[in-house]
Amino acid sequence: MRRFSAEYLTDTRRGMWEDREALAPLSLHDRERILDVGCGTGELTRVLGEESSATVVGADADRELLAHVDADGRIQADATRLPVRDDAFDLVTCQALLINLPDPVVAAREFSRASSDFVAAIEPDNSEVRVESTVSDEASLAESARRTYIEGVETDVTLGQSAAAVFEDAALTDVVTRRHEHVRTVEPPYSRAELEDAQRKATASRLADQRPTLEAGGMTGREYDRLRSAWREMGRAAVAQMQDESYRRRAVIPFYVTVGRVPESSET
Repeated sequence: MRRFSAEYLTDTRRGMWEDREALAPLSLHDRERILDVGCGTGELTRVLGEESSATVVGADADRELLAHVDADGRIQADATRLPVRDDAFDLVTCQALLINLPDPVVAAREFSRASSDFVAAIEPDNSEVRVESTVSDEASLAESARRTYIEGVETDVTLGQSAAAVFEDAALTDVVTRRHEHVRTVEPPYSRAELEDAQRKATASRLADQRPTLEAGGMTGREYDRLRSAWREMGRAAVAQMQDESYRRRAVIPFYVTVGRVPESSET
């Protein structure tokens, strides 16, 4: 399973739940005990606590990420082997976890075992990400890199909309899916994180981290070098626009909130 830093998770999930209407199918007001699996630094965990009166527990395999989580309880655990009894919670949920697992159905079955009522997954479809930018080449470069990255990554990072099929394969019933768009904007005044992100584009440092995956997706060394050169030029243009406060960027990342009910036979 891929690992992410606390800084990366906090940055990419910033502002995601300003609009919480997409969480309505989770019936949070009816919940008593919620387990948030793969909670990372706890952004969704916090929202679950704010939107319900339930006891909310965060679970993650990474002890360092768990240290950032503010919850009623924290469990260090693998998503496919949760150290909890059957039916211990009435909602088991995750955010951007199944896309990073080699066999998401196994995890969904484990969630069903641990839940007496609902299982939910909030998963993106990275093939549908849309970027708009005042830097002319940024959107096209991001799209080109994304397509190749998707081909090279070992798990299904486009899972989002098809999470319903995963739930059905895990024998969950009454499965429903609702689309939620996470809109991330960059505009003045720029935050420190946004300024640092532009600097990383100018050095192509994050692109370098992704090089093995890009090459696994079919990108040759020469193609990577061309992309890296164009990426650094794009980053320098973004930095320059930030200096005169003309830089604007808008990214839309679609997430699909999928909810299923644990079969009655699993509740006894």
